[in-house]
Amino acid sequence: MRVVLAEDLFLLRDGLVRLLEAFGFEIAAAVESGPELERALAELKPDVAVVDVRLPPTHTDEGLQCALRARRERPGLPVLVLSQHVEQLYARELLADGSGGVGYLLKDRVFDAEQFVDAVRRVAAGGTAMDPQVIQQLLARRGDDRPLARLTPREREVMELMAQGRSNTAIAQKMVVTERAVAKHTANIFIKLGLEVSDDDNRRVLAVLAYLDRDR
Repeated sequence: MRVVLAEDLFLLRDGLVRLLEAFGFEIAAAVESGPELERALAELKPDVAVVDVRLPPTHTDEGLQCALRARRERPGLPVLVLSQHVEQLYARELLADGSGGVGYLLKDRVFDAEQFVDAVRRVAAGGTAMDPQVIQQLLARRGDDRPLARLTPREREVMELMAQGRSNTAIAQKMVVTERAVAKHTANIFIKLGLEVSDDDNRRVLAVLAYLDRDR
């Protein structure tokens, strides 16, 4: 699996390269700036891009904007964004097109090698990997008068795990319940949120996130 990595801090970039290579990934390019990232994504056409939000020369949202432009040129390009803090605007912008694998992780997650590598693989396969803190803040922004308020605490817990990209099996294991119970909670969630029930895990996650993202 070919990866283009963009991170301006040398030690972190070098560490990520070594980590990914140790788990069998091929590093097609490891760059430190927005212009380099844009060229690498256009020329190398990787299987997945792992991108720091803030890159030179602007040190604002250069990395994210490069990734979004690349996704417009190549719809569905899997992108995993890394950020120092929870920045909801960036998370919403990344999720806006609703196509292909997407992920948003805090850099603290990088230090958990298995969790980070699992997120890269999940995004590369077309899935979703959202940091739990991002999900919690997206959920917290909904007012009590929103449909979200109709969810039970158990349904809310299922939706948080589902939005992180977990399968019904993984959710059942995490919550110590049966898969049938998870499926029932999921169906209730979609009904209460006015969303069409779907057996596609990735599509249902993106649908929930898109719903949470609108009207902000």
